[in-house]
Amino acid sequence: MNIYWGDLHNHCGITYGFGSLENAIQRARGRLDFCAFTGHAMWPDIYSKTPETEFLVNFHEVGFKKLRDHWEEVRDKVAKANSKELVTFQGYELHSGKYGDHHLVSVDDNLPLVYRDSPKELVEACGKDTTIAIPHHIAYTPSYRGINWDYFDSSISPVVEVYSKHGCSINEDAAYPYYHDMGPRDTRNMVDEGLRRGYHFGFVASTDHHAGFPGSYGDGLVAVIAEKKTRESIWEGLRMGRTYAVTGDKILCDFRINDAYQGSVISALVRKLHVNVQTQAPLDKIVIYKNEKPYHILNGENYWEINQSGHYKIRVEMGWGDQTLYRWNGKIKIEGGSLTDIDTCFRGRNVLSPTQREASKIEQINDIASQAEMISEKEMQFTCDTVGNQSTLHPCTSAVIVTVEGDLNTKVTVQMNEQIYQATIGELLQYGYTSHMKYYHSQAFKIHKALPESRYIFNIDMEDQLPEKDEDIYRVEVSQKNGQWAYSSPIFVRNI
Repeated sequence: MNIYWGDLHNHCGITYGFGSLENAIQRARGRLDFCAFTGHAMWPDIYSKTPETEFLVNFHEVGFKKLRDHWEEVRDKVAKANSKELVTFQGYELHSGKYGDHHLVSVDDNLPLVYRDSPKELVEACGKDTTIAIPHHIAYTPSYRGINWDYFDSSISPVVEVYSKHGCSINEDAAYPYYHDMGPRDTRNMVDEGLRRGYHFGFVASTDHHAGFPGSYGDGLVAVIAEKKTRESIWEGLRMGRTYAVTGDKILCDFRINDAYQGSVISALVRKLHVNVQTQAPLDKIVIYKNEKPYHILNGENYWEINQSGHYKIRVEMGWGDQTLYRWNGKIKIEGGSLTDIDTCFRGRNVLSPTQREASKIEQINDIASQAEMISEKEMQFTCDTVGNQSTLHPCTSAVIVTVEGDLNTKVTVQMNEQIYQATIGELLQYGYTSHMKYYHSQAFKIHKALPESRYIFNIDMEDQLPEKDEDIYRVEVSQKNGQWAYSSPIFVRNI
């Protein structure tokens, strides 16, 4: 099995988002393994039109009509974008006060745009074998477009979106509370409530980005555990709940019980738990939960040894400055070692609400650079555009992460536009480095301290022989010091 990364819920100008579909597809290609491109399609129980609600109702109806008028064209572009490089899925979104918002994801390139009152009716009309409905931003107030657990049906919703730009809905104490203008999160609509009710579902995350930048860093990604990078294989992983959610960094999280993957339902009295985690930044903690209570905690503070040779991760972050779009051309070269992997953490222009107006042209809002490539085992290069942070608590920076194989004497050269910085791995293990592009309040970049594999690879193997309920629920959470998280799908273990 392999891990593939995607975004199954993002928006652009095909309805009332911003940015062209063509740009959205281009942004996804090369950065994600799979993607759906979501249009807002319907709101069956939308508010009655009054002087107070007239703008809201008209705004949504115009967006729904835009998708309806261009559906065949949208569907055709998404179908043609499907390739070995980027697996694409069809889809669109249902708003609902009664059921909560859901987005459809389908493997059918002839997915019909039909109108129904409930997600179940939609899936049945589109084909239960080819379509699923994923509840999203589930923690909003009941009847206020949060999920209604009374109507939840895992046969049409094998996975639930637990994190997006809206925030995290795992439980009341989870990081990333809801601060969108739709309101706060409600304890009655959290993930832990659905699990308490005995429902089976896997976890996914997606951006819900509204400006044509699928996979925008920090807004959520879904990891699917699948055999191959094909529609059929990734679809099987989704249907089986072999998924997990990350907030931004692509944290590797292999969690199994008796060799059963995340999302599995098994029967066993003796449960052999295996957890392998590879972080992208220093670890805060790994928590194994059993029936929503901490069962085992691994604390990152206990890991301070540094391997003298092997693998090291180096993160180069860029941005800051003002809201002007700024172009970065960068290279990272290695002497006395080699590059074994590169990863990108590129962000699009942030759009929280689809009615927000931007200074740039709407169709081109995220026609921005976001490319990286490995030139050789000694060199990589990248180009990306950034804008300044919107506040001190609202980062808009981007980054690249390289994995270097070498030792403490391996030399790393980082070139950022006209500036060049050189250091050994040993030096980067002690100090990070920052530099500004101009003399005052300018764009800047930061080379973070190197992260040795002794501090980013973690293994837990343990055995549980004490069933607590007829069916015990196990899951894993991983948190990093930089505020990025991973949430594994549960494994449901029945007491024989």
